[in-house]
Amino acid sequence: MDEVTDTTVVDADAMEFLDLSRLRADLPHLHEQYCGASPFPHIVIDEFLPAAAAAAAIKDFPSLDGEHWNGYVHTNERKFSNTTSEMWPAPLQRLLAELQSDQFVDFLGRLTGIEGLFCDHSLEGGGLHQSLAGGFLNVHADFTVHPHHRTWRRRVNLLLYLNEDWKDEYGGQLELWSADVKRREQVIAPIGNRAVVFSTDMDSFHGHPEPMTCPPGVARQSLALYYFTEESQPVVRSTEYRARPGDGARSMAIYADKQMLRAYDWAKRRLNLSDAPAQRLLAKLEKLRHRTPRSQKP
Repeated sequence: MDEVTDTTVVDADAMEFLDLSRLRADLPHLHEQYCGASPFPHIVIDEFLPAAAAAAAIKDFPSLDGEHWNGYVHTNERKFSNTTSEMWPAPLQRLLAELQSDQFVDFLGRLTGIEGLFCDHSLEGGGLHQSLAGGFLNVHADFTVHPHHRTWRRRVNLLLYLNEDWKDEYGGQLELWSADVKRREQVIAPIGNRAVVFSTDMDSFHGHPEPMTCPPGVARQSLALYYFTEESQPVVRSTEYRARPGDGARSMAIYADKQMLRAYDWAKRRLNLSDAPAQRLLAKLEKLRHRTPRSQKP
């Protein structure tokens, strides 16, 4: 008998990437759950994508060996992002198109009760996110207005985790904090095909502040998308990082870094600066740090 070789190719165009009918069918319950959540409106939806679509997105999630990764590396965070969506593998491009479609944005509006939502096709601050061992994101509330569109008020975040097999001992759990940043009220594990949607108000404090302990070759992977509304004069504020109770002397470094970032944000908005050159350099330096012998894969 001749040898049979499996030459199956995933056709992203033919695959169902989002079952909106399922989500819409449960919309009244989801809306009630979202609005009643503590410490701020949010919801966790497991098995968000059809199983085959989630598997394809996870399988084709680009490694850090490729180009187009930006580095967010400073006192308050350590992670990579990739916003060059035209270079993403086909399943991730298809997924992005679904989550930016008019139909899905309408669903988000009904889920959250926020009228007039629209997506940011530039993926400013969003896109594919990836963090390695030692990666973290201090507790913060997000910037309130798009850096390049003065009338775009940021309203909703969608985080879709694309990790194949995430273990609790790796860390990286998303934490939701009270408005006064005195109490951690929710802890959400970044397991694969789990979506978290939440309102980005002035006091929607969240993060994963403890450095991760995942082994070499394992990364915390997600797709982050932000949605906006048009307003004439929304309040402009850069990302508001906060120290947690017990952070001690570290609180001073968190505050100092926040003030430097605030000054940069002011200049960026007025001069219409791009983060790309500095972030690409930071990404290269961070990759080099993880290529030291003790961080190499066994």
